[in-house]
Amino acid sequence: MRRFLSFLALALLLPAGLVRAQGLDIGIVSGNESALPIAVVPMPYLGTSVAPDTDIAAVIRADLNRSGQFRALAEQDVIEKPIRGNEIKFPTWRVLKQDFVVVGRVMDNPDGGYRVEYELYDVAKQERLLGLAVGGRARGMRDVSHQIADQIYEKILGVRGAFWTRIAYVTANGLGGNTQYALMVADSDGFNPQTVVKSKEPLLSPAWSPDGRKLAYVSFERGNSTIYVQEITTGAREVLASFRGINGAPNFSPDGRRLAMTLSRTGNPEIYVMDLASRNLTQITRHYGIDTEAVWTADGQSLVFTSDRAGKPQLYQVPAAGGDATRLSFQGDSNAKASISFDGKKIAMAQGGGNVYRIAVLDRSFGGAGRWQTLSPGNLDESPSFAPNASMLLYATKEGRRGVLYAVSADGRVRQRLVLADGDVREPAWSPFRQR
Repeated sequence: MRRFLSFLALALLLPAGLVRAQGLDIGIVSGNESALPIAVVPMPYLGTSVAPDTDIAAVIRADLNRSGQFRALAEQDVIEKPIRGNEIKFPTWRVLKQDFVVVGRVMDNPDGGYRVEYELYDVAKQERLLGLAVGGRARGMRDVSHQIADQIYEKILGVRGAFWTRIAYVTANGLGGNTQYALMVADSDGFNPQTVVKSKEPLLSPAWSPDGRKLAYVSFERGNSTIYVQEITTGAREVLASFRGINGAPNFSPDGRRLAMTLSRTGNPEIYVMDLASRNLTQITRHYGIDTEAVWTADGQSLVFTSDRAGKPQLYQVPAAGGDATRLSFQGDSNAKASISFDGKKIAMAQGGGNVYRIAVLDRSFGGAGRWQTLSPGNLDESPSFAPNASMLLYATKEGRRGVLYAVSADGRVRQRLVLADGDVREPAWSPFRQR
């Protein structure tokens, strides 16, 4: 498979680079007509200072739409604009065929910031489901909006929302020897990008620590591939693996104490696990085939990795302490780059057939060989990454010569393009939940 072989040969390196301050441009390219109708009424500023720049209701609407579970009423179709529950005229929202309505207002906080007071109502029952206030500083009002969207999502669906999370990705600007690479972190919708590291050499394979405070990644700034772990807030970083040959594909264990990686220190690319406290290495696989791209199962007891031991890249599972590997993927010519849902039931992967590579999901909750679903329609789709609640996935693809990212709902019905204004975007990785 192109992605698999390019990583191992270290010849066809994925581009990366600098991102502009505005971050990633957003665009919904498909929708879900069966999603739950919800109206998010504009939330005016009622304070005495300067109104926040963020349109709270618009951010909430965009979040809910992106999930695939909701269909938010367009702002131009909101014909009444109550800001408190006692102002809601429920017959209006029934005529508009809305199942839920959200109202609210932005107030001044004594600390100099803002406080968003909002209420969520069930239209049919005329019942208040939520009545909460969320505060934040002026620069943090998008965070406040994402938190409110999370609360609405969880109240209605019973599943924790993943809007107030982050994504990491690699970007590239320039051509040839003038290419500038960067590892970036942004909000889950692509806003508020921050540079974690810049380099004139390629950057690959970002992976989040379970607490969301660190990123492991591969850099070529030393000439050879090297695995680093870096604190996002302080910038402090350390080298974890710089052995002869390949040092690649880092992935944190669920408890954050171990790091899986691919090393060719003995000649053949194999899966290793490093204990981060002692730096002791344990070799997990021993096979003449190429083994790489290991990720942990949710319970931390096993690793799922890519190997060409059957002739073409496929997914295998092996105990985290080592042992015999079991093949998992049998559909498609090739399968690589696994991402596992938080509950361990679903495995997303880049699946190849001919010269076409698309994102496929194997749902093992159905028993037996599981159920397969193709989530992406492109020709060169790769690097899937589940949201921490498994409601959406990020993946990378090519449009012309440009690398772009897409977010797709877990049922494949809603896709959203996240396009960098200038340069290529690659290697997405969705963060864990933030601390509440």
